[in-house]
Amino acid sequence: MVFHQYLLSLFGISFWIALADNFIFNGLLLLTCYFVSNMFHYYRPEKDKFFQVLFLSIFLSAFCVLFSKWMILHFVVVDEVYIDLLYKSLAMRFINGTLLVCVIGFTSQLCYRFEDQREQLKRNEDAEKLTREAELFKLRQQLQPHFLFNSLNSISALIGSRPEEARKMIHQLSDFLRGTLKREDVPFVTLAEELEYLSIYLEIEKVRFGHRLVTDISVSENVLKSTIPPMLLQPIVENAIKFGLY
Repeated sequence: MVFHQYLLSLFGISFWIALADNFIFNGLLLLTCYFVSNMFHYYRPEKDKFFQVLFLSIFLSAFCVLFSKWMILHFVVVDEVYIDLLYKSLAMRFINGTLLVCVIGFTSQLCYRFEDQREQLKRNEDAEKLTREAELFKLRQQLQPHFLFNSLNSISALIGSRPEEARKMIHQLSDFLRGTLKREDVPFVTLAEELEYLSIYLEIEKVRFGHRLVTDISVSENVLKSTIPPMLLQPIVENAIKFGLY
């Protein structure tokens, strides 16, 4: 708009006529660009139909030029010098308007497409996160009853012959299940917490197997704060005991 005002002044057009021309033409062009940008927020042509943007830009630019000419001639007091310059500049106004609307149209489409891609990527990441959480939750729900049934069978076997050990195993099983409930909604735990949880499980298994089961946990101090999904190690150790001792 500043350049438009300056350019008209170079041709000897009075300040007020140039100002009216400036605001009418560029105001319409501004509204047109806003309309195009807002329209492409809701409607985007397919990749092979970008010519629609060009045709729309040509049509809207022609409308701006003709409508602004009509408004200036009907609502602004002008002289012969300005009228002559106005008609000679229509083609240039049309070309500049078309280029500007095209740039706004294509830029808006690119920005909105990138925004859609970011939103789609975020939705995909959220869906993957929910899927992983559901899989881990399902795994925990499968592991806990399996371990519980085995422990209850062992307690049942110990009640008759070794009631003290059965009572001890019940207390350990209670601590184990209480810890399970506390971590039900926790997606990750530290390795130190997982090993503590695993130690309770091993104590229960030692009551079942007696001297046949001897365990030694060797872990580096610098990995104790690492995080893993809860109950990740327990099924591995359970299978090692199952196939190593059964």
